[in-house]
Parts: sequence; structure tokens; C-alpha cells
Amino acid sequence: MYLIKINNLSIFRFAPTLFLTLLAGCSSIPTMVPDMAMQPKHAVQLDGAHGPLTAQQSKAVLARLKKNGDDTNIFDKHLALEAEIVGSPLVVGNKVELLIDGPTTYDAMFLAIENAKSSINMETFIIEDDEIGQRFAKLLISKQISGVQVNLIYDSVGSISTPKAFFKPLTESGVNVLEFNPINPLATRKGWDVNRRDHRKLLIVDGQVTFVGGINISSVYSSGSFGKSRSTKGDQQWRDTHLRLVGPVVNEFQKLFMATWNEQKGALLATRDYFPEQTNKGNEVVRAIGSSPEEPYSQIYVTLLSAINSAETRVSLTNAYFVPDPKLLAALKEAVQRGVDVRLLLPEKTDSLMVFYASRSYYEELLCAGVKIYERRDALLHAKTAMIDGVWSTVGSTNLDWRSFTNNQEINAVLLGQDFGLQMQNMFEMDLESSTLITLDEWRARSISVRLKERAARLWARWL
Repeated sequence: MYLIKINNLSIFRFAPTLFLTLLAGCSSIPTMVPDMAMQPKHAVQLDGAHGPLTAQQSKAVLARLKKNGDDTNIFDKHLALEAEIVGSPLVVGNKVELLIDGPTTYDAMFLAIENAKSSINMETFIIEDDEIGQRFAKLLISKQISGVQVNLIYDSVGSISTPKAFFKPLTESGVNVLEFNPINPLATRKGWDVNRRDHRKLLIVDGQVTFVGGINISSVYSSGSFGKSRSTKGDQQWRDTHLRLVGPVVNEFQKLFMATWNEQKGALLATRDYFPEQTNKGNEVVRAIGSSPEEPYSQIYVTLLSAINSAETRVSLTNAYFVPDPKLLAALKEAVQRGVDVRLLLPEKTDSLMVFYASRSYYEELLCAGVKIYERRDALLHAKTAMIDGVWSTVGSTNLDWRSFTNNQEINAVLLGQDFGLQMQNMFEMDLESSTLITLDEWRARSISVRLKERAARLWARWL
């Protein structure tokens, strides 16, 4: 969310940017979802390292995943609907590592980059000229000089505070650097739209290992959120989640990177084996989902909405910026009515007061409906994850707000299975231990001034 990134203290400081946002976004409310009552035309089919599995093989894998799990509709209508909405396959044979917070994620990224032999493709919303950004830059330059082709996409608005001089050594070394949708209208490669942003966080090394999640390239993530350490950039700890994936699904993430590179008219890429032959690396079933405002609706948003509508036991959502549209609100409330335990984990601290108060303007409606709301203490919550019925999980860059749904390029991994679902549940419970449960009585006792701030922020919900 670029308004969040560049307005750490005051929305008014960036009134011109907000004006441009409003000017570019004053069209009618977009179509958020297709016909959710559509009947899938085909059975769920899975892919493997060597292409599509047979119908019998796919059925066997899904039966194994369903066995001993929660009673859920995820494996019935939802997966078939998800496949038709998204288009990308469910892929078997992957190994997935859950990475909690910046230090663990950066260590894994640095190791993968250091071991790169052929190519490094990175796509990020924010890359800052600070300790972490410089460490990435120096390592990428070193690998480029050694013969590894490095291709970097960064967002023009997300990295607006990063000086152009930061990128000069990268380009001089041979790194292909591509500025996504330049904010300067004279540099644009197509119709100028300041609202259209690349919010993805993606790293692919040698076409063999992928990193995806919520973590940008910035020193704000330099400390973990559960210990006593503090970030080198101020004293605010950040809480986020990322993934490391190896296996056949890496090809699907590579396709998404290449599509963005080509759509943004990036330079012709040096010949490398960007799609090497894959082999099975583990037992995880994963789908790569990329959303773009070029599409009629957000694929990630629609698949999450469908999963919530299919939930039978649990919905656990962790999100940094929660400004829901009416359909998401309705889905959460209807899930509670079905007897589903719906829990939201949201930030107690924020880097955007406007979004913070807009988010809280929905609390009373949700609390009255029986949704449980927790706020994470002691750290700035920036993660974007979901776990439904213990078997359907997602980690990625997508916030639960209008900007992610309608204006941003986003990327998520969807994972099926109880084993990874248990890891997600354990992570969620660990966060709850550092969180405060919001009760309806306490919420109704908040001050008039706070209520006024919430109402004022709610008016801007579509543009935050």
C-alpha cells in the first residue's frame, strides 16, 4: 500500500499524491467477483513435475489430503471453482518452508542468492537504500559479475524514497533493472495510471527455488517480533510471514514474473534456463496465484472469498490492512452463522493511521456478528495469511482492502493439507499469545473522538 509506505506520520504531507489517487480512481465501484454460484465444468486436476496427473491420480491425492482432516467443503466445490477462476494448476511434489519474520527470511534469501548458478529474478514493492537494501544490492552485483543473470523489478511508488543513484551500480554491472509503472508520466510505457502498483514480493533463483510472502527489502524487518531484539531502523519490530518453496510449482511463479516483465516492456532477457526440468521435492500441494488490475477481478480475493464461503470449522485470517468490501464482510458473518470459528488477527500498531481507523470502523459490526478480533501487541503486524478448516492455507502479498483487490498486482501461494495447515495454526496461536482479544463491551466504551476518526477514515476506504 503506497499511501502507507510514504505517509508514515501524516496523510496531509502527501495530499498531492492522494489527489492523483482519487483522480485516477473515481470511476464506479468495480466488479469485485464473478458469479460465485457458477457450477464448475471440470473435476479438479493436479499437475506434477512432468505435467498433468491423470484423473485417477488427482483423485487419490485429494483423498489423501482429505483423510483425517476437518469436515470441510474445500475439497468439493471450492477447489474446482478455484481452478476455473484462477487458471493456474494445483501442483504436487513441492517442499515448503514457513519463514517467520525478516531475519529468518533474509538469511534464507541470501543463502539462495549466494548459491545461484544461472539466474536471479526479483520482484518487490519496496527496496530501500538502507543496510538491508545495500546488502542485497552488493550481493546481486557480485552474482551478476560472476555470470549469473540478475533481473530486478521494483515498484515506482513503493520505492519512491529510494534514490536513483541506488540503482546505478546495479545497472552498470549488467543487472536488468525495471521500474514498474513509473510515477513520472513522461517515463510511462503505456497509459499512465498512478493507482496501478506492483505490490508483489517474489524471488526466484535458478528457476529452482522461490520466495514469496509479505516481506519487502527494508531494514525495518531486521529484527524478529517475538524476542527482545530491536530493529536497526528505529525501535519498532515488524511481524511478517514469507515462504521458501522448491519443486514443480516454481515454474508457475516464474511464469508470473515473466508475464510482468513482458507486460512492462522490460529489456530482452539474457538466455538462461529459466524453466529447468523439475523433480519432486516433497509432498506439498501448492497453487501459485497472481492477481492484476488488468483482469476483471482479483483472483486471490475471489478464491479466498470462495474458501471462506466453503468453511465448516475454522477461518483464521491475519492481515495488516483490513478494509473489507461488503462481500467479504458478509462472508465472514455468514460463516459464523454456520457455526464456523472466525478469528481475525489485526495490528494494534500501524504505519498508517488512516487505514488503522478505517479498519477499526468495521469492528462493532463484526463483533456483533460473533467474529473474534485480536490485535497483535509489541510489533507492527504486516503479514497477510489465512488458514481455513485446517487444510487450506495462503501466504502472500495481498491485503484485505480495496487497493489490493482492485489496483495492485499481488501474488500468493495457496497450500493444501493438514501438515502445513498445522504449522499455520501453530503460528496463528503463537501470535494470539502476544495479542489482545477485543470484546464488544470494551469496544463500545471507546471515546467519541476515536469514533469520529473511524467515521472520517471510513469515507476514504476505497482509496487507502
